[in-house]
Amino acid sequence: MSVQELLQLPENSRCADCGQPEPVWASCNVGVFVCLDCSGVHRISSIGKVKSTQLDYMEHDLIQFMRRHGNKKSREEFEAFVPPFYYRPTEKDCRVLREQWIRAKYERREFVSDVKSPYSVDYKEGFLWKKGRDNGQYLKRLFIFSESEGLLKYYTKDKRMGPKGMFPIKSLNAMFQCEKMKHEHGLEITCVRDGRTRSIYVYHEDGAEIVTWYNVLRSARFNYLKKMFPDTPELELIPKITRCYMKSGYMEKTGPTQKETFKKRWFNLDSEERKLLYYKKPLDPYEQGGVFLGSSEAGYQVMEGLPNGVKGNKWEEGITIRTPQREFIFTCENIKEQSEWLQALREVIARPMSTQDTAEEAGFRKLSLN
Repeated sequence: MSVQELLQLPENSRCADCGQPEPVWASCNVGVFVCLDCSGVHRISSIGKVKSTQLDYMEHDLIQFMRRHGNKKSREEFEAFVPPFYYRPTEKDCRVLREQWIRAKYERREFVSDVKSPYSVDYKEGFLWKKGRDNGQYLKRLFIFSESEGLLKYYTKDKRMGPKGMFPIKSLNAMFQCEKMKHEHGLEITCVRDGRTRSIYVYHEDGAEIVTWYNVLRSARFNYLKKMFPDTPELELIPKITRCYMKSGYMEKTGPTQKETFKKRWFNLDSEERKLLYYKKPLDPYEQGGVFLGSSEAGYQVMEGLPNGVKGNKWEEGITIRTPQREFIFTCENIKEQSEWLQALREVIARPMSTQDTAEEAGFRKLSLN
């Protein structure tokens, strides 16, 4: 069997590490087929040599080695005991997540036995660089996670001074925001407090450490969800552990009378919370306002274009969100952005509302785009 025939097998049709289709690189020491990006991690780590299946000569012994292993058998060995809370990155995720996933599998061999996961801890403390709320500078802060308290806390100087901020696991979310933060290890941590979303932005120089923090928080969130929803299957809880925004970016908005000047704002669409939140700047700690997105069955609509007589400022591609209370008007920079926002918003309102969503809707009505 040739290497090209091996690549035609269904189990080898996607990258062994991130799932990207049509991998063309072979990891010679592990025996898996990977994409170009993941091959770079294999190359710079201690995992071993890689070869291009298209450009490099593949010796007979190497082809036989790849045949004996391959993506399916290697996954059975190196991913045998991946904890359900551990985030498995895809081709769309940032490099630090993919790199640490690869190193955890093959270098540190974290998932080959059922020993307790290093991320399932009751307590963790360490220093992270945190963006200042007012001056925007990143300062070193002590972070402490305590599962018994159900809190992530951070301190400015000394633990004796008391925590500067606290994030309950109950409403905590964490997502990598490398591009938005302009740092390859950038992590955004949020929680909901009094109806508003508090965001902090942190990083660590070491990729393994920031990914460890991320998965420690995911472990804690998973344990919390299992306690709150004991009858819910694990597979249904996993997507709720942490989440990324469904869509983020700039739009312009006007006020409730539709006569106010359109202002450019940064928007985050949180599909899990059914909220479209807006900020003056992308890294602001709190939103300025938002729209709750109920279901179409409850009278919510997302329409292309602007109402008659309404004209945008610099941008013309309009979006109108109609709620039972009022209309919200936005403009996008181009048709592509408009199409992406329309698709995302319509996907949210197409979902039926749960009992919890109905309660959230009532509490969110106080927030409006004024």
